[in-house]
Parts: sequence; C-alpha cells; structure tokens
Amino acid sequence: MHPLAPGRKTPPANCAPCRESGHAPAGCPCRAAGRWCHGFHAATLDQDLLTAWWQVNPGFGTAVSCGPARLVVIDVDTHTETAPARDRILPGIPIHDQVPLEGLSSGYHSLALLAALRQAQDPATDTTTLRVRTPSGGLHIWYQDHENRTFTCSTGSSTTRSLAWQVDVRAHGGFIVAPGTATRDGVYEALPGAKTPSPLPQWLSDDLVRTGHLKDKHVPPPAARSAVPPRARQAVLAAGGGRHSTGRLLDPLLRDVADCAVVPEGAGFTGKLNRAAYTAGGLVAGGHLTHGEAEQALLDAARAARPAQDRHAQAVIRTGMNAGARRPLHLEVRG
Repeated sequence: MHPLAPGRKTPPANCAPCRESGHAPAGCPCRAAGRWCHGFHAATLDQDLLTAWWQVNPGFGTAVSCGPARLVVIDVDTHTETAPARDRILPGIPIHDQVPLEGLSSGYHSLALLAALRQAQDPATDTTTLRVRTPSGGLHIWYQDHENRTFTCSTGSSTTRSLAWQVDVRAHGGFIVAPGTATRDGVYEALPGAKTPSPLPQWLSDDLVRTGHLKDKHVPPPAARSAVPPRARQAVLAAGGGRHSTGRLLDPLLRDVADCAVVPEGAGFTGKLNRAAYTAGGLVAGGHLTHGEAEQALLDAARAARPAQDRHAQAVIRTGMNAGARRPLHLEVRG
C-alpha cells in the first residue's frame, strides 16, 4: 500500500530534493528514511510506517501497488469520445464491416464484445471477484495472477499495447486506487459480490499475452533499436533540425528514451528522459526550439516507451527542461 494525495487519485508530491534532482526511485534514500516519495515505489506492508504516514496526513487516500500484489486490474473507462477504426477496438482482432458498431461508446461495450468473442463471462458482471465503481462511472475489475508471471500496464488508446478500446490494464509498474478512497469527484465504491480478487481467468490471461502485456526482459541487439517516434522527429525537424545540429544533438537522446519500450523495468527511463529534457531546455533557451515543440517531442518519445506513466513523464520533462534552460545551448547554424 501507499498513500494518495488528499482528494486526488495520484500519489502525494515527492520531497523537494527528489523533485529537483529528477532521479530514479532505485537507490533513493527517502524510503529508508520513512518518506513516501516516488508513488507506488514507496509501497509497503509495514503497518508502523503506514500508521506514521496517515498520522502525518489523515486525509491521504489509499492505493495498492499492483506488481508486488500480483494484481491485474481491468480498468473500464467511459470517456466521451468517438469510437476508433474497427482495427483499434479490439487490437489484433478484425471486426467485419457487417458487424454494427453504432451503439459502441465506452469500455464496457468493447470489453463485453471481447468476452463474447471468447464465449466467456463479461468481467464487468463477474461477481466472483472484487469490482470497484469509480467516481466517473468506470469500473475497476480486480484479478490476481497466481502463476507468478509479470503482466505490464497499458492504456486502451495505446497504439503499441492495448487489450481493448477504453479498457486500461493496471499491473506491474502501476497502482490502483483502493475501494473506500474518496476524491474530489466521489468515492471508489466496492460493488456487491466478492470483496477480494479472484484468479485471473484463463481467457483474459491468454489475451493479455496475445496483446503483448507479458513482461519480456529480452533486450534486442543494436540493430533493433527503436526509431525516434515520428511525431517527435517532426517536432525537431520543424524547428530546423535539418539546418543545424539541433536534430543531431537531440535525436540520440530521444532514441534512448524510446528504446526503453523494450525493457519494461531497469532501463533507466527516468534518467534518460531527464537528460533529453535537460538538453531540450538548453536548446529552447538558445532559441533553437520553441518550448511547445521541445515538450511535444519529449512527450511523444516518453509515451512510446512508457504509455502508462504520463504524469511521471510530464514531471520529469518539466524539471529537466527548467534545469536545462539555465544553461542555453548556442549551436552553429549551417547554411
């Protein structure tokens, strides 16, 4: 378990040294010192430490780090957005043009469609496992994997790893809000039925493997390095990367960030993103990029590598760019 900021569904802010340095959670002295920095990385079962945290701030909400608890939580969203192309509703599963989709408007529908294709029970109606209604009308369906595998997080809108449209997956590398937690929007409420997670259904496990959610520690050879995401490259080129050394300076750093996609853990993602942001901040201060162009390029690279860590990536980018802006980079422009 670990705390959430009062009234919010995000962890409380790091201490000042952690915010300023932008260092990775591994090796941070805060946990040993009894502080809650770095979100789910601070999760613990130490009751004395948990009690001390909540004594400091009784308004804290509660979250569970999914990885250590072997949780796989299906997060059903109800965003108001237009349904994507048929090949993005259930990635990897073609939906024939004759299948009517006019009524499809939320993750409830796409998850039910996936379950129907598998001739399985819709997880949203599975009373044998813990289900938690979110303040926005979505649903968290808690399962536990008992085969000692490591599934990774994803978002339903991701183009690289997705179970279904508007259906996120919370697993290793993420956390889930515990039932009973109150936010400004309402309370996370456990629905009638089981109060604990049941084993992950086999069909869901198979589909998570099929869609690339099973963690793979294999690091590809240099020839298989990730390309800089197209939007990130366009942002650099649009600012003149083809005319001077801006692109040559920033491209390798963006590529290092994108490479983290193939190593879900231990890739040094935060440090690499911080270095790229620091350099981008210097380029902005030197007049070679606009702030918006640099920020977008960094976000695109970060989202390609860690689609489920948007808030963390934004914080690292902000800190790195602010630090880099204090040391402008003046590059020689080539005619």
